[in-house]
Order: sequence, then C-alpha cells, then structure tokens
Amino acid sequence: MRTDTAAARGSAAVRRVLEAELARARARGVNEPHVVDVGGGSGGWAVPFASGGCRVTVVEPNPNALATLRRRADEVGVAERITVVADDSDALGRSVPGGSADLVLAHGLLEVVDDPAAVIGSLAAVVAGGGAVSVLVANRHAAVLHRALAGRLDEARRLLTGPDGVLDEDGDTLLRRFDTDGLVALLAGAGLEVASLQGDGVVADSVSGDTWSAELTDFETAAATASPLRDIAARLHAVAHRPE
Repeated sequence: MRTDTAAARGSAAVRRVLEAELARARARGVNEPHVVDVGGGSGGWAVPFASGGCRVTVVEPNPNALATLRRRADEVGVAERITVVADDSDALGRSVPGGSADLVLAHGLLEVVDDPAAVIGSLAAVVAGGGAVSVLVANRHAAVLHRALAGRLDEARRLLTGPDGVLDEDGDTLLRRFDTDGLVALLAGAGLEVASLQGDGVVADSVSGDTWSAELTDFETAAATASPLRDIAARLHAVAHRPE
C-alpha cells in the first residue's frame, strides 16, 4: 500500500514538470495562472499552487476531503485563492469556462471514471490554447510485475492480457489501469499533444522511510524518464498541451 510519505517522494518528478508548465504560462504573460484540479481531494496540489500565486479551482465531490482542503487553505492563508466545486468530473463543463485554465490536473481520476475519453475531452475543453493537461494514472505493467515477483503468476498473466488491466479482486473502485501507449492514444484522441511522459514511483513505493536518502531521490528523478524504468513505475504521468 502506498503511504502518504511515499506519495510525497514519488511526486517529486511530477512536481518538477508541473512547475515548468506554470513557468511557461507566466512566460506567456499570465501573472496568476489558473489551475483546475479535477478530483483534487484534500488539496495536496491545490494548496501549494495557491501559495505559489496561482488561482485554483478544485472539483471534488467528497465532503470530508473538501473539509480538509478548506482547513489546510485557511491555515496557510490562501482560502481566497481557491474555488471549490463540490461535484464530480461531470460538472466540469458547467462550472469552469471553456479555455480558461492554464493547467488542468486529473491525478488518480481516469482509473475510476466510467468514460475516460469523455473526461479527457472535458479537460481539453477547459484548458486554454498553449495550456497543459496533466494526468497521473495507475500503471498496468507495474501491477503485472508486482504480481509476478510475488509468485502470483496467474494474476500477473490476467492483468497483462485483460482488456482493462484489472482483476475482480481489485474491487469496484479501480476500473482500469493504463500503459504508455494507451495513455498517449487517449490524450491524442482529444486533440492534445503529449509533451512529456514519465514514471512516478519507480522504486519510491517500495522503500521505507528509514532508508530514503537524497541519493535515492536523485535516482527517482533520473529513472522517471528512462524507458523501460519509466514503463514499470507505479504510476504514469503525462503532460499534454492544447495547441494554440
């Protein structure tokens, strides 16, 4: 199971790419980039972005997560920079004007929605020309490798060959996993141009807090973009631009 500490470590490469996208927006003359975080949960991305001078819209249906988000925003004094839409991804088009966002996040979302293509289409519609969509998804091949190394070869084979990369025993909360080709095709199908594709959590999820080091952080950063290590990371992270 992924811990919060592992999540923070594994997101270092993701954070670096997102900060570069915000720098691109500012270079286009946007003083306060508008970030839309769909399924933004308790504000793990929203609060830091708001603290960094962004305007943030969080679309999230879970009231407990939103309560935590509001508390965290109040604690650091950025509540006025965060707009909350207490609804699911279907509300995106009704709540966020088309072409208004400089950066749209969909992290841990596409695995659980009924129609990923429709959601990507909605994300593409709200991002401005030259802006970016960031998606972070569970990686099918990481799950295959994990099962195989644990000696659960039948499960590994079914994950590898099944249409959605999930097993019945995964439960109802995870509807699919992705591989690099499928993720790129999904984004391209919405008219987005993939600018970067990297792994998130090549080894971070497997290393305990007591053994983490700066050296291991450097390894994660280097491995994030190195195929095939990228392709067996716990998660895949893609950033795609909407053409200007």
